[in-house]
Amino acid sequence: MSINAQFNSWHDKAHSLKPEGRLFIDGDFSAAVSGAVFQSINPATGAVLAEVARGGSDDVDRAVRSAAKAFRAGVWSRMIPRQRMAVLYRFADLIEAQSEEFALLDTLDMGKPISEMLTVDVPLALACLRFTTECIDKLQGSVGATANDVLSYVIHQPLGVVGCIVPWNYPLLMTVWKIAPALAAGNSVVLKPAEQSPLSALLLARLFIEAGGPSGVFNVVNGYGPDAGRALALHPDVAKIAFTGSVEVGKLMMTYSGQSNLKKVTTECGGKSPHVIMADAPDLAMAADWAAMGIFGNQGEVCCAGSRILVQREILPEFIELLRSRAETSYRPGDPLLAATGMGPLVDVKQQERVLHYINIGRSAGATCITGGGIPAGLEGGAFVAPTIFANVSNDMAIAREEIFGPVASIIAFDSFEEAIATANDTNFGLAAGIWTADLGKAHRFARDVEAGMVYINSYMNGDMQFPFGGWKESGNGRDKCMDALNSYTQSKSVWATIGC
Repeated sequence: MSINAQFNSWHDKAHSLKPEGRLFIDGDFSAAVSGAVFQSINPATGAVLAEVARGGSDDVDRAVRSAAKAFRAGVWSRMIPRQRMAVLYRFADLIEAQSEEFALLDTLDMGKPISEMLTVDVPLALACLRFTTECIDKLQGSVGATANDVLSYVIHQPLGVVGCIVPWNYPLLMTVWKIAPALAAGNSVVLKPAEQSPLSALLLARLFIEAGGPSGVFNVVNGYGPDAGRALALHPDVAKIAFTGSVEVGKLMMTYSGQSNLKKVTTECGGKSPHVIMADAPDLAMAADWAAMGIFGNQGEVCCAGSRILVQREILPEFIELLRSRAETSYRPGDPLLAATGMGPLVDVKQQERVLHYINIGRSAGATCITGGGIPAGLEGGAFVAPTIFANVSNDMAIAREEIFGPVASIIAFDSFEEAIATANDTNFGLAAGIWTADLGKAHRFARDVEAGMVYINSYMNGDMQFPFGGWKESGNGRDKCMDALNSYTQSKSVWATIGC
C-alpha cells in the first residue's frame, strides 16, 4: 500500500470514529454528577477528539458502591472459575475483533504511531489478558502437615474492590496489566484512566459487559488525579490501589492508604535506567538498535527507558555515530497515522514543554547535543520533540538523574566494568538495567550486582508474560504480568479445623 493510500485509510477511519466520553458505572454510561467535562486533545494536531465526563468524588463513590455491591453479591467473585475464564476469553476475543478501533483511539489520544499500536500494544494487551485468564484455575492453596485430629489449610480469596490508576503512555496496555489480574482473581474494579488518554478504557468497559461480565464489576471514572484519583485512593471501601505513574504520586498513594483503611498499595513509578555497552559487545550495531528503541521507542515516554546509556570509552565515538544514525532515520517524528512513522508527538504540550526544558538544562550544564534538541521543522502545530542525544554527560547532571519521560538520551562514558556498575547504581531509581557483553561472567555479575528489578543481557525491554515487570527503590514495589501479579490481587486465609480422631 502506498503512503497516500495509508494516509487516506487511517485518516478516513479516524474521521469516522465516534469516541465515548462518559463515565461507565454499574454496567452503563452516564454523565458526571456535577455535569463537568474536559476535552481530549489530539497531540499531533491540537484538535479536540472528544468531550469527556470529569468524574469527582461523588462519581468515585457511586462506582465503588456499585463495585462493592457486585462483589458482595458474588456474581463475579464467587463465579465458578471456569465460567469466569469463559467471560474473560470472550472479552479478549472482542478486543481483538476491534483492534483497529483500540489502535486508533490510543494513537489519536496520546500520539503513539498506529503501526506501534497494531504490532506492540494491542497484541501485548491480548497476551496479558489471555495469560492471566489461563491462570485462574491454577490458583491453589495449601494443606498443612498437622496432627491427625487437625486439618489446616490456606486458601486465597479476592480482596474486594480494587482501584486501578493507570498512566497515559500505554493507555490500553497498562490498563490491561492492572485490570486483567484484578478481574481474574474475582475482584471488582474501579478504573481511573489518565485524563490525557481515557478513551480506550471506556471501550474496554463496554466490551466487558458484551462478553458477559456482570454489571458493577468493571467501572471507569474519568477525571483528574487530585479529584477522582485522590478520592479513589482514600475511599474506605477500596481494598487495594494498583498504581502506575510518577514517584511523587506513588508516594501519595501510600500516604492515602495510611490516612484511610490501610488498603494494599502496589506502585510502579518509573526510572532512570542504565543501558551499559561494553567494548566487547557481541554486535555493536545491534546494541545501537536496541539502545535507540530503548530510549526513542514510544517517544521516550517509557518508564523503563534506557535513558542513561553507559558506553565504554574505547568504543564511544563509533557507538555515538551508530546511535545518531538510528535516531535520525528510524525515529523521525511525523504523522502517527502513517504506518511509516517511527515517532509521534508527545502526549501533550505540557509534556513537550517539560522535555524541552530538560534539553535546555542539559545544554546549560555543558553536555554536547549530538542531534535533535528541539521541535522538528514543519511539526510546530503538534507536541513534537526531535529524538535528542547528549554526549559528555556526567552522572550528576539533572538530565542523568531525573526522569525526563521523553526522547532524550544521555551518553555517559566509563572505563572499567566496576565503574559501570557503580554509575548504574548511582540513582534513586531501580526499574530496569541492560548490558551488552560477550563475557558471560561479566553479564551475570552485572545481573547480580545492579540494583534493578529487571535486567536485560544483550537485548533491552524484552520478555514475555512470565517475566515479572517491576522495580526496586523509588521505582516502586509492585509487579505486573506473571503469576505473582495475579496472586497480589488476592489475600490468604488460614483455616484450622479440629476434626477429631
